[in-house]
Amino acid sequence: MKILFADSVDDSRLNVLRDAGHECVVDPSLNAESLPDQIGEAEVLVVRSTKVSAKTVAAGSSLSLIVRAGAGTDNVDKAAASAAGIYVCNVPGKNAIAVAELTMGLLLAIDRNLADNVADLRKGVWDKARYTKASGLAGKTLAIIGLGEIGLAVAERAKAFGLSVIAVRKDHRSAQAQARIRSVGVRLVVDTAALLKECDIVSIHVPKSPETVGMVNEAFLAQLRDGAIVLNTSRGDMVDEAALLKAMNERGFRAGLDVWPNEPSKSTGDFNSELAKHPAVVGSHHIGASTQQAQEAVADGTVAVINAYAAGAVRNCVNLDTDTAGSIVLNVRHLDEVGVLAKVFAVIRANGLSVKQMQNQVFAGGQAAVATINIDGACSEAFLSEVGEIEEVLSTSATAADAPTNKGGG
Repeated sequence: MKILFADSVDDSRLNVLRDAGHECVVDPSLNAESLPDQIGEAEVLVVRSTKVSAKTVAAGSSLSLIVRAGAGTDNVDKAAASAAGIYVCNVPGKNAIAVAELTMGLLLAIDRNLADNVADLRKGVWDKARYTKASGLAGKTLAIIGLGEIGLAVAERAKAFGLSVIAVRKDHRSAQAQARIRSVGVRLVVDTAALLKECDIVSIHVPKSPETVGMVNEAFLAQLRDGAIVLNTSRGDMVDEAALLKAMNERGFRAGLDVWPNEPSKSTGDFNSELAKHPAVVGSHHIGASTQQAQEAVADGTVAVINAYAAGAVRNCVNLDTDTAGSIVLNVRHLDEVGVLAKVFAVIRANGLSVKQMQNQVFAGGQAAVATINIDGACSEAFLSEVGEIEEVLSTSATAADAPTNKGGG
């Protein structure tokens, strides 16, 4: 496959892909404006921070996979990719530790006023009287909003500093996640209102979505006690800048921010932010995931996604319909011979049915297989019999609400 990297990547990882026979083109200078003209015949596009617009998707005549080398995929136009039948995959969890480390660093810097300490020392100013004033973290309550891989990594480190960690209870969490929450000792509360009422510090670790953009607004901040600390290492537009400035000016809030609403599109450039200049803010340059360890882990994860795709498997896809859809689950046990599924699909089409999803698994020995097909439409005995009469079909069954079941063979 031809793979275009719109951001830099370690040569050792490129060599792994090249040794597997892939053509790798690396051009870190590409941006949202130039990418459509350079996508060419690339079948796979890998990006880290570069935006992938609908124009790029339309220009990629051979494009079938977009890999975001990281967790968040808000820099990719997923609607355009979905409409074009292009997989969008990510590499989640690989940079969680790096982001968690920076989150704790920002918190410590706020509590001990480290940024001003360093600035004064570099100017030749000794002001021990000022900098001995610090509250300390032990015994404080940290609320985590977004208890995924990063949120849990923050919780683990916060507990080591003697912080009490709380989060909102959610029933949809996996058994593995719930077990990890218990092992870390995170206390779960009923809702966000209860969370904000109890905490001294709140840390944001949510993906960008219509529900999360601007979530840290005036109403959100009003629920926090005076002097609260707000940490944000997720996305800049999670925070209402004007509301946070007001809370810092009027209620003594402090903030540790790695992300900003108006970040420059390039890695260097002018940055004029009233929020970044505020004396109650300790900030960094959106570097949460930028440790050597994290970048190597993300690169390895990216290679794994690409190799799996080349082998016919799609990992970490974020733009597939999670609803299996369809009103029928048709199971067809059949001989593993060329053309059998084509015959099955011909019957499905002749009966005016629509396939939503399917999977075909071959049994050991390579003689038989079973196809599981999600179909939208009404299932009849005649349809099942027609499928069962195909010579290479061993048996059929259909399950769904009010759907008949028939077993037969040819």
